[in-house]
Amino acid sequence: MLLTAPLIHNGYQFLPEGSVVEVNETGVVVAIHDGLENKEVISYEGILCPGFVNVHCHLELSHMKGMIPEHTGLIPFLQKVPSYRETFSEEQKKIARDQAYAELIRNGIVAVGDITNTTDTMDLRQVGQLHVHSFIETIGFTDAFAQQRFDAALAVYEGFAAQHSDTVLLQQSIVPHAPYSVSRKVFELINEHQPRSIISIHNQESLAENEFYFSKQGPVNDLLGGFGIDTAFFQPFATTSLQTYTNWLSGSHPCIFIHNTYTQKEDIAFAVNRFEKTFWCLCPNANLYIENELPDVKVFLDRGVTVCIGTDSLASNHELSILSELLTLKKHFDFLEWDTLLQWATFNGAKALEMDHLIGSVETGKRPGIINISYLEASQPRVQTII
Repeated sequence: MLLTAPLIHNGYQFLPEGSVVEVNETGVVVAIHDGLENKEVISYEGILCPGFVNVHCHLELSHMKGMIPEHTGLIPFLQKVPSYRETFSEEQKKIARDQAYAELIRNGIVAVGDITNTTDTMDLRQVGQLHVHSFIETIGFTDAFAQQRFDAALAVYEGFAAQHSDTVLLQQSIVPHAPYSVSRKVFELINEHQPRSIISIHNQESLAENEFYFSKQGPVNDLLGGFGIDTAFFQPFATTSLQTYTNWLSGSHPCIFIHNTYTQKEDIAFAVNRFEKTFWCLCPNANLYIENELPDVKVFLDRGVTVCIGTDSLASNHELSILSELLTLKKHFDFLEWDTLLQWATFNGAKALEMDHLIGSVETGKRPGIINISYLEASQPRVQTII
């Protein structure tokens, strides 16, 4: 099959005008041609590019769509989440997860980094239409229950690790939820389990997080106190959360920092010096939904770090669309070029999930999925899955 369009993005940059992508019947890229004459070429309008990679999603929370009001701020948002976990039947939750999975596929997404606390998404992994890295989340702020919390996550991990698929990649790792919800001992247990596993962590999503680590003041105390957690043991570190908790992890971990709404250049420099590989995942629509704030994108560009894209959950977003996330970034940061944004949404995401040997770029031998984006200048650009 020979495919072309006015613009073709290969995951890194736009190809020269007139390029043609050749794929076989299984979707593997056979060749990229400068142009072909006297051949049957299928032409599309707009842009062809690799399938999108959603680095951060919570399929487990899909039943909460529209339940929590917008612009509450992170702490009130988190206070509401546990109650909604229990107010829906298991059947309602499953229907919502199935619909969310289908929405990912419909929106041109080929791989997802899925945050999970249970084995509820095991059936979705076996559907075999999306590559999945399941980030099994630990939550436990006191050292007294650290081993118990880690053991619960380990049981979920072992269930996922037993799964295999002939059609997609299925991966998993145990990760901390956030600096304000995981104790130092839990960080250390995660580190000991797999010193080179991919770490994903909600990072500096709220000013309250840094305030708590710096001085032990602010609304994080209300959050933990509301859950009955005694914080008397915790001593502030007089520095940001990132510049504290990263010292409890081996530098050999590839680290995906999520949200980064209040991350500063000093934090980025600290992490880059601390870890062999860092990735910075932006979820702009969720940031606006919860805090009505966006990260300072320019500090990431200036440092030249690897940025990728996520949607977060339907509890904090109206849709699971990577294109929608890119459009939001372009609207608020008009200096961002589309070749950069598309790289963030494709190759960079695949690299963050350690799937770039198979997806993320249009290169010979890869099977990235090919999607068509209608003209970006249109009032409502759409995504169509070609392969």
